[in-house]
Amino acid sequence: MQNKFEMVVFDMAGTTVNENNLVYKTLRNAINNAGFEFSLEEVLAEGAGKEKKQAIRSVLLSYAGISDEELTISIYNEFIVTLTNAYAKEEILPQPNAIALFSALKDRNVLAVLNTGYDRGTASSILEKLGWVEGVDFDALVTASDVERNRPDPDMIEFAMKRFQITDASRVVKVGDSIIDIQEGQNAGCGLSIGITTGAHTVEQLQSANPDRIIDNLIDLLPAID
Repeated sequence: MQNKFEMVVFDMAGTTVNENNLVYKTLRNAINNAGFEFSLEEVLAEGAGKEKKQAIRSVLLSYAGISDEELTISIYNEFIVTLTNAYAKEEILPQPNAIALFSALKDRNVLAVLNTGYDRGTASSILEKLGWVEGVDFDALVTASDVERNRPDPDMIEFAMKRFQITDASRVVKVGDSIIDIQEGQNAGCGLSIGITTGAHTVEQLQSANPDRIIDNLIDLLPAID
């Protein structure tokens, strides 16, 4: 029997990749180095899942009432350099059951696509460190630098659909650890938009976006799509 779903689009950090919030800790430090004192919780609440320049804009505007593009670019440039160094040194692991799930999806002829608010260079360096190969361990990577508009706009999901000639978004599932991931899936018209509790946002925060369901482990996705 053919599966109802053709593709699952997974967020990376916090969803399929366990980097212990390294990106948001680095982002917080880069922002605070510009003269602020934001907590990690504040940065996660406003920035999680967003393209990283947009995350900086959101944090500055929400908590300091500041809209300054020059400052945003300056913070972003420091963030990218620091993050590249941090990723080179820190341990990065797959989230529990990530590879097992990708394999189970392959058995079901369901595509596994990764998407991320990172630029392609950063995303590729993470995958290289994990030893994950596009076309082998997962089917495709879509990054913030591949599309015009980023989450919660549906461009990255639509980009992936177009690549694999999928025309019906109800046959696509989106899984992510932040409110904006869920909104992205909803805006794309995905058949399921699922939150996972392994990353940036709490169950309560995820629930505020009205996902179709919330899971605690990637492998819990299988009953939802079977």
